[in-house]
Order: sequence, then structure tokens, then C-alpha cells
Amino acid sequence: MQCLYSTESDLDLITEEKAVALLKKYLNETADLFTFAIFLVTEVARYAEKDSLHRASKHLPSEADLNVNIKLAGNTVLWKILESKGFQPAIKDRKLDHLMNDEIVRKIYHKLTETEVYQTYIGLESRDKKTEKDLLSFIFTDLIMADEDVTEFFEDHFVQWDDDAEMIYQMVLNYLSKPGSYEFSEIVGPEKTNYAISLLKTAIEKKALNMELIKPKLKNWDVERIAVLDMIMIRMGVCELLFFETIPAKVTINEYIDIAKSYSTPQSGQFVNGILDGIHKDLLSEGRLKKVDFKKQG
Repeated sequence: MQCLYSTESDLDLITEEKAVALLKKYLNETADLFTFAIFLVTEVARYAEKDSLHRASKHLPSEADLNVNIKLAGNTVLWKILESKGFQPAIKDRKLDHLMNDEIVRKIYHKLTETEVYQTYIGLESRDKKTEKDLLSFIFTDLIMADEDVTEFFEDHFVQWDDDAEMIYQMVLNYLSKPGSYEFSEIVGPEKTNYAISLLKTAIEKKALNMELIKPKLKNWDVERIAVLDMIMIRMGVCELLFFETIPAKVTINEYIDIAKSYSTPQSGQFVNGILDGIHKDLLSEGRLKKVDFKKQG
């Protein structure tokens, strides 16, 4: 959707190859953002050891300085992430280590040490997977994502932040629950990448055909006042209805209603729903829908 929106004014001039290259750039930027978010969580957790060394090296360290609890630095989920295949290479290859903000890491860590959640954690003698995971999730949800400086940092360094924040939030929580669930060398994955490229190409190649189906449904709407994003979403929806047989029609319509509500105007969800539902009914009556019946497969 973002790629089509970016190229809409030049759609007659831009080549399909350039459009696909732009899409891959977007996907790569999303991968950068996800990897950095995980990297930031790990750096905050590892700061426990750095803080201990720093305080112990004072000229006149206090008893508290000499007995900083470093349990967090040995968090078992943390080390599964650090030792997971591809994590460290991805940080270096994407140059994310140069992007890390040490002041933000220090700030988040010290906020953490003042919380009851942290005090309870270091007070436990044993380790279990849930407790280890919950502490890292707490760092991410309640400290990192709730900090204005961090949000501003993400906005300044990742152009995809505004669009991808909600998705990245869920991806990070999923990963912390199951380290290794994403390959850092290929976060989006070949199946999703191929689907995105296929949908982009189809939306460009079949624009004229799509508009033949869409225009009759716009008789009660002022075409000039229809948001560009709304039209793009409808075109993408029609493409899925016609050319992506493994995606159920109801799933397509509901997905684009939700996307319209999130990215366009307050009325967009209703508008997109009305147009796609009308086109869906026409295609059904004409026998033009060729959807796989998953219940009959296998």
C-alpha cells in the first residue's frame, strides 16, 4: 500500500522493476526496525553488568556499589537471543551497533531498577522461562515503548516507525516469547516477500481492469473527493478477490476495512467495505471468483 501510494503520481512513468525495488527497500527498513528494537532490549538487560563494573570502579565505592545485582545480565532468554543464529551478524551488517544510543540504554536501565517488578525479579533465587521472558517483555512494553525519548529516537532514525510501530510491537513480544521464531537474515521471509511483490505487480498491471469493476460502484460518491489511499486499498482488495485464490474473500474484505480505519479517514472503513462487498457480490453472481475451499483440500 505504501509503495503504491508513493508511486501513484508516477505510475505511468515508473517501471515495474523500480516499484519492486522500492517495495524491497520498505521491507528491508522494517527488518532494520525490528532488529534494532530487539537489540535495544538486549542492551538494556546487559547494562546491569556495565553498571556493576562502573560503580565498583569508583574511587571510594560504597557497599551498595560493590554489590550491584547482575542477575538480569544472565537472563536465560536474553542469552538465547544473543546466541541465536544471525542476530549478531544482522546488527553488524545493518550497522545498528553504530546507531545504538548509550544514554537511552542507561536511562531505561536505571528506570527499570527503580520498579517493583525488577526488585521482585532479582529477589528470586531460581530462574524459569516465564519469569525471564516476562522481565524482558516488561522492559520493552512498560519502559522502552512508554518513553518519549525512545519514541522520538525511533521517529528520527526509522522512516517506517509511524506505519510499522504497532506491527513491530507485536513482533517483538512474539519473539521474546519464542526466541528464534524469526531468522534475522530474512525477517519478513520469502513467502511474505513473494506475496507482497506479487500483489504489487498485480495492482499495477491490473489497474485498468480493477477500475472497470470499481467505477460503477462509485455512482453515489464524488470521485474527485475520494482519498487516494482508499482507492489504492480497494484496488488491492479487488486484486486479492480476483487473482489470489488461497485468500478467502471475507478475510480480504475484513483486512482492508481494518487497514482503512487505521491509515485513512474515519469514514474510510465503511466506504471500503461498501465498495469491496458490492464487487464481491457481483463477482460471485457472475461466477468469476475462484477461491480454494480449504475444507475440501487434502
